[in-house]
Amino acid sequence: MRPKIYLFGDSITEGSFTDGGWGDPLANHFSRTADVVLRGYSGYNTRSALMVKEKAFPPSESGGAPLAVTVFFGANDASLPDRYAAFLHVPLDEYKQNLIAIVAFLKKKMRPEIYLFGDSITEGSFTNGGWGASLANHFSRTADVVLRGYSGYNTRWALMVKEKVLPPAESGGAPLAVTVFFGANDASLPDRYSAFQHVPLDEYKQNLVAIVAFLKKQWASTRIILITPPPIDEAARILHPYVPNPSGLPERTNEVAGRYAKECVAAAAECGVAVIDIWEKMQKLPNWEKTYLSDGLHLTPNGNKVVFEEVIAQLKDQKISPDNLPPDLPLFSQIDPNDPVKSFQNL
Repeated sequence: MRPKIYLFGDSITEGSFTDGGWGDPLANHFSRTADVVLRGYSGYNTRSALMVKEKAFPPSESGGAPLAVTVFFGANDASLPDRYAAFLHVPLDEYKQNLIAIVAFLKKKMRPEIYLFGDSITEGSFTNGGWGASLANHFSRTADVVLRGYSGYNTRWALMVKEKVLPPAESGGAPLAVTVFFGANDASLPDRYSAFQHVPLDEYKQNLVAIVAFLKKQWASTRIILITPPPIDEAARILHPYVPNPSGLPERTNEVAGRYAKECVAAAAECGVAVIDIWEKMQKLPNWEKTYLSDGLHLTPNGNKVVFEEVIAQLKDQKISPDNLPPDLPLFSQIDPNDPVKSFQNL
């Protein structure tokens, strides 16, 4: 499993996965090397952070130590003691001592998790405006969104590495959900420059079935969502080859991608899991080629928004939403300004 980088702080950390947030590009920067885990609590000061630290981080026996932890508190501690935010104020000397105590404590994890397993469209989902970053922001106080995206991978390769990239069943609680978003590379044409990524249509379906079977065996309660490959704008693919393309022909076609999308839908039906047919849904939208695809394959911010909205709709249908998940610690709105400490005494 990957090492983790925890972001622990107040609202500036809680909101760090909004569009353009600092947590968003950090997760993208480490997209294949480390998991960036959000622990942001709007309105918290170091006093409240110190009181909830055991709840906010995993016990030391639950696994390896994080690679790093950012501790970003002080904006609320610095509230003036004679103004309306006085209940947030922490005296300067106590603030310093609280930081020292937090640093002395720091160890690891706790929230339920949602895994994103897929190819480059998943790996890049934490770029600015990406669907994964939006999902992490959507669940910022209730679940950790864990990135498992592998640029260029097909279902054959995904099947070979599944035990390496997903935690063993005995490592802890089952994830709330896993998205499986492969097919764009499987659908590469076998006689073009990306032939080495091609997976025959029948094998593609069986690989998806095998991935779902593995996930179900690992975690019987986990919700699984398959996502079809997106549509292809062939003209844009000719303009954006990733290696020299002397043939001048696209390495993928929309018609072939559609066949793979249909097999993905069929695999979901066979396995009894949810599916999002992005190939079909996007083509119902006007000017989809330029509005939703950046290079004829990968997603623009608008394309990412479509995927995000479809994913949260599917999760909500399966009773997974911020409304149905308790926040791990008291919300700022639940803290009594007259007795802030009281909110943390019965956690």
